[in-house]
Amino acid sequence: MTRTKPQALTGQPAARWLRSVALTLAATGAVVMAPHASAETLAERLEVCSGCHGLDGNSPVPDYPKLAGLDQEYIVKQLGDFKAGRRASMIMSSMVAAIEPSEFAGLGKHFSEQKRKAAPPDDAKLAADGKTIFDDGIVGSAVPACAGCHNDDGSGSDKYPRLARQYPAYIAAQLKAFKSGERANDSRDAMKAVAKRMTDQEIDAVSQYVATLTGGDEEAAEGDKK
Repeated sequence: MTRTKPQALTGQPAARWLRSVALTLAATGAVVMAPHASAETLAERLEVCSGCHGLDGNSPVPDYPKLAGLDQEYIVKQLGDFKAGRRASMIMSSMVAAIEPSEFAGLGKHFSEQKRKAAPPDDAKLAADGKTIFDDGIVGSAVPACAGCHNDDGSGSDKYPRLARQYPAYIAAQLKAFKSGERANDSRDAMKAVAKRMTDQEIDAVSQYVATLTGGDEEAAEGDKK
């Protein structure tokens, strides 16, 4: 299986990552002594996560996903997959190495309770094209409607991630990773099968569209307009 070469981190992302690594290693001793996460240990872990994802789960960098509003069980599964090597990521593999599985639920609970902030699409015209794919799929390519699993508002579930207000760049990167086989931790290879039937332009279009969805949070949506 061919894997893409990881891109080097530079500037502020690199500084955040290095700081996060240092904090994780410094906290390792606490994990050995107390495998069931205490409030103090959870706070330390969240400080590490905030380096890339923001303390409230709203990442300041488009390349890193927003965790806010993701289902707790979905987060736990992804952390478990990173730790077990089922999902490949040089950064996340380093992050979870010092975290016990018993701590995953606390991290998942924290981020699941956060509100996801708006992520306006970069290309409104492309987003309009993506709406058709999200709502109806692509009949000619046997691509099912994204809404069928991720819900009409992009809110997702414990099995299918919340897509609403996610950064388009991150969504596109993950779909292309499924398409190439670089990412392969989806249930029954469903996403790999779907992504392989999509062109890169179709992937970019639907990625732009999901950024416009509110995930059912109409109150926050009204606040975005003010």
